[in-house]
Amino acid sequence: MDESRDEWRLRDRILYPGRGVLIMGIVNVTPDSFSDGGRFTKVETAVAHALELARQGADILDVGGESTRPNAVAVDLEEELRRVVPVVRELATRTDLPLSVDTYKAETARQALEAGAHIINDVTALRGDPKMAEIVRTFGAGLVLMHMQGTPQTMQQNPVYDDVTNDVTGFLEARLQAAADMGIAGSQVVLDPGVGFGKTAEHNLELLARLVELQRLGRPVCLGVSRKGFMGRLLGRPTTERLASSLAAVCHALAGGAAQIVRVHDVAETRDAVRLFQALKERQRLSD
Repeated sequence: MDESRDEWRLRDRILYPGRGVLIMGIVNVTPDSFSDGGRFTKVETAVAHALELARQGADILDVGGESTRPNAVAVDLEEELRRVVPVVRELATRTDLPLSVDTYKAETARQALEAGAHIINDVTALRGDPKMAEIVRTFGAGLVLMHMQGTPQTMQQNPVYDDVTNDVTGFLEARLQAAADMGIAGSQVVLDPGVGFGKTAEHNLELLARLVELQRLGRPVCLGVSRKGFMGRLLGRPTTERLASSLAAVCHALAGGAAQIVRVHDVAETRDAVRLFQALKERQRLSD
């Protein structure tokens, strides 16, 4: 396994998440995502939103055409292609930012990569489609491997762990090795603990508190905590009022060196928080 966190190789470029936090802006082209479903379902509105996130300081744009919220209805291939590929194709002509596609379907990944995408964000960690590894390997694409217990339709019914952090870490270690066995270089891969995916509020808190333990796997960690449901249950806040808690979770992870990439809806606010955090850390370093 690759022990360097400094490089993430994706097709024609290299990102360096080990040298500074990267912000992945969420572009949902779905009618039913938990936070912003239905807002950006047309190509022109999705592209405009993505370009606004780029203006706000996103380092990566993550386009998704199928909601993976709890109890979400699965989307067939043709519909996902219709939603995702035109957006990726247009963005590839409008921005130089790396484009990620949130999909577990190999054919969606193939067409999105042909349209100009650089990264495949697979919530099934290569378990959802047996052809996905070949597509990622052929294109030399970046890959996000995420932990999820069950499926979006079943994951919140009764999630159980012996030790959530150990279990998630062991799963991601095994999937990282599986990717290597299928010819995908470790330098192409980042790991996502899957906060909110098959986990209770207590599981999510425990996982975040011990997130730094994932660093032993030697790959960058991509953290998606933006507006998550466990924050609403803990604080009594609706989805639209979870910015403060989302930023608190991000800053907690950064303070412990536990995440190198953060996947968020609120790019401008997250960028401000990250910049101030990094400025304070640098000042502390100079003062020591």
